[in-house]
Amino acid sequence: MTSFATAASTTSPGIPPALAEVVRSGFVEGRHRGSLVVLAADGTVDWALGDADAPVFPRSSNKPMQAAAVLRAGLDLAGERLALAAASHSGEAFHLDLVHTMLAEANLPATALQTPPDLPLDPIEAEAYLASGRGRERITMNCSGKHTAMLAACALNGWPLETYLAPEHPLQQLVQQVVEDASGEQVARVGVDGCGAPLLAISLTGLARAFRSFVLAAPGTAERRVADAMRAHPEYVAGTRRPDTWLMREVPGALSKMGAEAVQAVALPDGRALAFKLDDGGVRALGPVLARALARMGVDAPVLARIADAPLLGGGERVGEVRAAF
Repeated sequence: MTSFATAASTTSPGIPPALAEVVRSGFVEGRHRGSLVVLAADGTVDWALGDADAPVFPRSSNKPMQAAAVLRAGLDLAGERLALAAASHSGEAFHLDLVHTMLAEANLPATALQTPPDLPLDPIEAEAYLASGRGRERITMNCSGKHTAMLAACALNGWPLETYLAPEHPLQQLVQQVVEDASGEQVARVGVDGCGAPLLAISLTGLARAFRSFVLAAPGTAERRVADAMRAHPEYVAGTRRPDTWLMREVPGALSKMGAEAVQAVALPDGRALAFKLDDGGVRALGPVLARALARMGVDAPVLARIADAPLLGGGERVGEVRAAF
């Protein structure tokens, strides 16, 4: 394993390295610290920064595993529906239309959703939504596709709908089994995610290993079906203005999913994978860190420049940027 370090990322013991720095008018005014791991094609750790073996909450980067669990439960989803089951959708019209359709197909009312009422995740969509006179709704929350799939799987199996988010519920137990199978490690901690679903902590190495297992899984398995649906319909996983969509559209075979609090996981079709988390949750640095890590892995694609672009404004003009520091 090789460890990469620069002057910006070298720190005292116990202090995470800087993965990104905030540069305004030529002055470094702040840093985003965290940990990152890259796996080689054979699954071994190629290089890492920080502590990639400490447990973290992957947040929505766990969604592919949650989607695989509903397939293991017998729910027959494919295409856009399966991609939406693994989504942190932007709340664009095509997302919300499909959630409504999936609820109707399962004979479920929108009131069965236990997502917290929210606005669309995409700021442009949120502005348009408010301008139309509407307010926060459960179906508009970015996890509503996942919750709809979970409810449909419960209805199919005769499992309780009212308690589908309880950690001891049969579906959530199945989710934990998928997470542990894919990551190769036991869940270190169970919490509550922003959408109310159980949140399962694993290491960044385990998270990268899980994404790697999805792209290398045999065709027809739950894991491969999820990976294939996400890669074929990335706009349903994220949205038309989101880096996950851009990456999966423009880097053939890539599987990508971000999570809240600045978590990101990506697997490439040859088995290489990465996962990282910024300790301060600074999502503005996700793109620069992701693009630099992929470039270090040998990915050469124009989309990396687009993903890396994180300008800082002063007086309405560009005066700096958030940039990778390794």
